[in-house]
Amino acid sequence: MNFVTFNPFRTIGIPNVKYVKPEHMFEEREKIDAADICLYPENWQVNALVYGMKKKIFPSIQSIQLGFNKIEVTRALWSVCPEHVPKTVILGRNDANINKVFTMFPFPFVAKEIRSSMGKGVFLIENQSQFYEYAEANPYFYVQEFLPIEQDLRICFVGDKVVTAYSRKNDRNSFRNNVAQGGQISFDNIPTHAIDLVAKTARELGINHAGFDVVIAGGKAYFLEFNILFGNQGFQQAGISVEKIVHDYLLSL
Repeated sequence: MNFVTFNPFRTIGIPNVKYVKPEHMFEEREKIDAADICLYPENWQVNALVYGMKKKIFPSIQSIQLGFNKIEVTRALWSVCPEHVPKTVILGRNDANINKVFTMFPFPFVAKEIRSSMGKGVFLIENQSQFYEYAEANPYFYVQEFLPIEQDLRICFVGDKVVTAYSRKNDRNSFRNNVAQGGQISFDNIPTHAIDLVAKTARELGINHAGFDVVIAGGKAYFLEFNILFGNQGFQQAGISVEKIVHDYLLSL
């Protein structure tokens, strides 16, 4: 099987791969035509590859398009498991919606930029002035209830199964548990019901490559988001080759 990759760093070790820079996809059409599957395209490439060039892609088109930003992620989760999504509103920026947020959410609450990762662009809002500062910088409001937790879970779904799951706890900053923000990884005592929820949700949405961020509050699992291009620190610590998992899955298609 022959592959074209648009992200060489995520395909190291996969055989029969040719690299095409995303911005050169039309100039290097012959390489793409000769490939059985195109790997890790960017969101803007997907429609041309799938609908125009009739190519198979990995991750799936559902993974890439639903995972494009937090708004798409949340709407997708609302469609299949709304009871596992924290109270969330998505609003355009105007004075009426600022007042709506203050009416709906007691302090503290969480406000997020719609495209961010590694714990960046996530703000704990403890007063009105902090939210006004957030509103000034963001044309869309993504506001979520604050869930008091000490750790979160990263559950990675690749191909057709969960391949690793671990908790992240940050003793220096309990609000951000991301590894990039200093969170420490543990593979112990991961709730089975959270793993099962991720597997069920990923399959219902047609997602085949994502890291799901899950928290447990009041004994119940809640999704915070999922990221298509997630970090590999957990795989490295677990001694897992995600590239091999991806390659084996692609050969099974």
